[in-house]
Amino acid sequence: MLRNQTELEFESSEFSPETQGALTESAIARLEAIAKLDRRLAWVVTVAPFLGVVAAITLLFFGYDVGPVELGLLVGMYVLTMIGVEVGYHRYFTHSSFQTHRAIQIILAIFGAMAFQGPVIWWSATHRRHHNRSDQSGDPHSPNLHKEGLSGHLQGLLHSHMGWIFIAESTRPPGWAQYAHDLYRDKVLLKLHMSYFYWLLLGLAIPTVLGGVLNWTWKGALLGFLWGGLVRIFLLNHFVWALNSICHVYGSRPFNTPHDLSRNNIWLALPTFGQGWHNNHHAFPSSAVMGLEWWQIDISGWVIRALEAVGLAWDVKVPTGHMIKARKKALNTVN
Repeated sequence: MLRNQTELEFESSEFSPETQGALTESAIARLEAIAKLDRRLAWVVTVAPFLGVVAAITLLFFGYDVGPVELGLLVGMYVLTMIGVEVGYHRYFTHSSFQTHRAIQIILAIFGAMAFQGPVIWWSATHRRHHNRSDQSGDPHSPNLHKEGLSGHLQGLLHSHMGWIFIAESTRPPGWAQYAHDLYRDKVLLKLHMSYFYWLLLGLAIPTVLGGVLNWTWKGALLGFLWGGLVRIFLLNHFVWALNSICHVYGSRPFNTPHDLSRNNIWLALPTFGQGWHNNHHAFPSSAVMGLEWWQIDISGWVIRALEAVGLAWDVKVPTGHMIKARKKALNTVN
């Protein structure tokens, strides 16, 4: 589906957009209209899950206890949607770090859409822009482009965490779609992209129905909706957003990447299924494995390796030990 690469590519230069001409007035008007919709959705994605968390905690004090069903729906839906985002949206669609069958592509895209992170093509284009302009002007969500001092530091963290999704220049600047021209050419993926809201609603319907059926009560359906739906979305989104904020400010830098301030953060590695090794990722963007040391937990990398083991993934890109040492030496010597 994606472009065929015959050799390992780990440089972020692969995400440069194609040259484009000046936008027409109609194109500009359409961008402005979509930007208004984006801002409304930004309020929904930040406020609705938060209210769901408040409701779920409040109900605990009124006898709506959380049992195995609710915890199972929370964990199960979190695992599926985080795999959709990290294995699907990120490592497959954005970085082409492995190849897989069409059925697996579709499943990963649907699971990712259920996370309420945005449509797959938009998400991939945004992340490619981030790599192309990381921690520089044009980065959609850098925490390091604000004024100095405590106030600027906090503003940067807030912007990179979730403030950026309210700003049209960050979410859909002119030419943003050029970063995903290859994905737009895939008709199946485009249909999945365009039906995003159906998959999002499905991600809320599944825990609601399962909660009601397994408990055989309307109360069970409500708790399934809250814990497997809104609470799960709240947790997943804030962990993913923390990669933009926390992982570009706090943590270690084994690779002194020259054009960004990415960092490895061990505390985010587990809940983000491996993306907490963010400096590793910026050093080798197209690697299917982020945990480059034996002790670095990378659940998404394990999922891809499992798919490879049963013949459902191939052309899995992973840097060799020699490549890791050479890149670390080259970057740390130059910088």
